[in-house]
Amino acid sequence: MPISLMPLPYGADALSPAISSATLDVHHGKHHKAYVDKTNAATAGTALENAALEDIVAAARKDNPKLFNNAAQTWNHGFYWASLSPDKTAPAGELLAAIERDFGSVEALTKELASSGADHFASGWVWLAEEGGKLVVVDTHDAETLADTGAKPLLVIDLWEHAYYVDRKNLRPDYLKAVLDELINWDFAAANLASEGRWVYPA
Repeated sequence: MPISLMPLPYGADALSPAISSATLDVHHGKHHKAYVDKTNAATAGTALENAALEDIVAAARKDNPKLFNNAAQTWNHGFYWASLSPDKTAPAGELLAAIERDFGSVEALTKELASSGADHFASGWVWLAEEGGKLVVVDTHDAETLADTGAKPLLVIDLWEHAYYVDRKNLRPDYLKAVLDELINWDFAAANLASEGRWVYPA
């Protein structure tokens, strides 16, 4: 069964003004869709044709960089959409305790996410993840993903220019501030932390 384009979990205008519907139309409807289409085209007629996206990512990582890039970008974008919410949320419970233990405060964590994202050179992603029982901020380049690694992703912010250029031109720090102040889905991060497994792309 081919991989599907994951629908946005909110309306295209729901994240405005931090992220406009014009950005989402391009980002979701063109960029994410292209990754999905290229993943399906590359796996058609192969042993991976009916595989879960996570298995495609893991298999392609070994020796198929073109398929890996498209499959990983498909997964990363789905995880990114779920990491955002039009409803204001805040860390609580186990997640809040872990943030305070490992970063000192929510403010310190958001500053580290903003700094890591702003300082990241070229395209990529900045993640909050759990690794070895500790919360960590990780940035990855290009299509690199935590979908199949030892680190469990809790949330991610897209650092590719297509995530913010329509709204903010080259001002990535402004985009990061808007996302971190208004749109982070801390409930999603908390659910990922509490889960024994990890998020699965809804194929």
